[in-house]
Amino acid sequence: MRSLDIAGTGMQAQQTNVEVISNNIANMTTTGFKRRRAEFQDLIYQDLRRVGSNSSDSGTVVPSGAQVGLGVKTAAIYSINEQGSLQQTSNSLDLAIQGNGFLQVTLPSGDTAYTRDGTLGLAADGTIVTSDGYAVAPGITVPTNAESVTINASGQVQVALAGQTAPQTVGQLQLAVFPNSAGLEAQGDNLLLQTSASGNPTTGTPGAAGFGSVMQGFVESSNVNVVSEITNLITAQRAYEMNSKVITASDDMMQTLSNLK
Repeated sequence: MRSLDIAGTGMQAQQTNVEVISNNIANMTTTGFKRRRAEFQDLIYQDLRRVGSNSSDSGTVVPSGAQVGLGVKTAAIYSINEQGSLQQTSNSLDLAIQGNGFLQVTLPSGDTAYTRDGTLGLAADGTIVTSDGYAVAPGITVPTNAESVTINASGQVQVALAGQTAPQTVGQLQLAVFPNSAGLEAQGDNLLLQTSASGNPTTGTPGAAGFGSVMQGFVESSNVNVVSEITNLITAQRAYEMNSKVITASDDMMQTLSNLK
C-alpha cells in the first residue's frame, strides 16, 4: 500500500521542518544569527494512465491521465538574511553591520571566513580579534598605549594616544559581499565559508555603494521572530500528526483485508 510510504516521507519532512524551527528558536539570542527556512518538493509520480496517451485507434488523447505522487522530500534549507535589530553594548570594539556585508575573519588555517557577529576584542599584541581570538581582516593592531578606540561608520579605526591631541588612524575595516549570500556554508561559531553557490566575494569600504555601514558600540541581534517560529512549529506538528493518521488509517485498511475470510 503506497500510502504507508507516502505518509512516512511526510513525517520525515515535518521532522526536518521541526528541527530547523528548533534551531532558529535555540539561536534567538545568538549575535548575528540568520533564521533558516526549510523548503520541500514533491517526489516522482507513478503513472496509472499516462497523460497525453492515445485512448483509441482513431487517435483520441487522454486529457489528464492518472498520476499518483510518491511523497515529499527536503529540497533546501534557506538562510533568510534580513537585517536583525541592533543592540547597544557600550563596548567600544563591538560592531554592528547595518546593511549588506560580512566581516572577514582569518582562521588559524589561513582560510578566510565571514561573519555578521561583531563581538570583537583585542589580542595580547593589540590585534582586533573575534570572541574566539581569530584576527579580523585586514589585521588591525591597536597600540598598547591607546587611551580610546573609535571606529566610524566607514570602518576607519582611530585611536587617541597619550600626549597627542589629534587621533591617529591605525587601519581600515573592509566588508565582503556575495552575489548569493544564502549560498554560504555555515561552520558554527557564527562563521560562514565561501562556496561555489555563493560566488566570489567583493570587498569594499563600509558605507560605499552596495555595502552596509558599521556602528560602534552595537551588535546585531538574531533576526528570529519568536511568534512566527512558534506558529510554524504548531503547523509542522499538526502536519506530522496528520501524516501519522494516514499511516494509522492505512494500517486499519490492511487489517480489514487480513481479516477477510
